[in-house]
Amino acid sequence: MVLALVTSLVLATVPSRGDGPDAPRDLPEPEGAAEFAERSASARLIDVRTPAEYADGHLSGAELIDVQGEDFRERVEELPRDEPYYLYCRSGNRSGHAARVMAAMGFADVTNIGGYEKLVEAGLSPDG
Repeated sequence: MVLALVTSLVLATVPSRGDGPDAPRDLPEPEGAAEFAERSASARLIDVRTPAEYADGHLSGAELIDVQGEDFRERVEELPRDEPYYLYCRSGNRSGHAARVMAAMGFADVTNIGGYEKLVEAGLSPDG
């Protein structure tokens, strides 16, 4: 029992994979939408869903870079690493994955702002 307690205390103090100063942030939709709206002049919005999902509707000003596409890393490699990026998908899962990949590639300011529908509900403008 003591060993289990010590182990859990040690594990609680060790950063999990993806934590640290360069790790991407995950913001729930209302907070993520508000932060992106404040920084929209200096930030890039990336929709990481499929082209079909994007065609059905996307956020105004969003650039499509499909995280499941074969060219995802190549497309991301072309982006400046010192700009802020806000990523979204349908639910926040794929954008969270894409944010972690971008952080591992050396992007300093990447934020997963969650799912499309909730972002629209939170006040971001849809296109399409």
